Amino acid sequence: MAEQLAGLADDRALLGRTSTAERVSDILRSRVADGYFPPGTRLSEDSIGGALGVSRNTLREAFRLLTHERLLVHELNRGVFVRVLTVEDVEDIYRTRALVECAVVRGLGEPPYHLRGLSDAVTAGGTAAAEDDWKSVGTANIHFHRELVALARSARTDELMRSVFAELRLAFHLVDDPRRLHEPYLTRNREILDALEAGERGAAEELLETYLADSSERVVEVYRRRVGEDGTP
Repeated sequence: MAEQLAGLADDRALLGRTSTAERVSDILRSRVADGYFPPGTRLSEDSIGGALGVSRNTLREAFRLLTHERLLVHELNRGVFVRVLTVEDVEDIYRTRALVECAVVRGLGEPPYHLRGLSDAVTAGGTAAAEDDWKSVGTANIHFHRELVALARSARTDELMRSVFAELRLAFHLVDDPRRLHEPYLTRNREILDALEAGERGAAEELLETYLADSSERVVEVYRRRVGEDGTP
């Protein structure tokens, strides 16, 4: 927890003079998405509020927002915890991803597309793999798909998928062999990027659809072994 709180203290500067529950929730959501707070972690009001320099009321409102997004859960007389997903949750996340991500690619219009963000994510994934840092490979993978969704240039779609990707990271965190999970998708992300760079939108959508189906099957299989249907380890 000390490492996580040190990271939050670094984020304190992001709040500036406009410290609001929304800004705090943005920071905590990003930290959950990047794996700093694993599923089941109890979030201390005193520690996190102190690290960010915000009031207890502001932090409680941020917790409420993230509970509404299904990232946190409040347990009576125990506190606030990072949510542990169920198998059904994981399946639903992938259904949502397939609906949204494939629709984004299908609706791109005529090339060229603005692919710098996708390219940077592919590069970051390759660098992390070379350093045997598979947690960071997972982060780069999520960033790749976040950048893909951003190609729609829709603030509403970005907001919807922001919490979906954060939930996805909760599932990734329980995988005991992250290399086996993430390594195949380094190549597959590159293939999707190559298709888009070539202006082959249909090929990119087909690659993405297969990618998501395979990833869903793999993550759900692993998740069933690690937790029960109700999310109990």
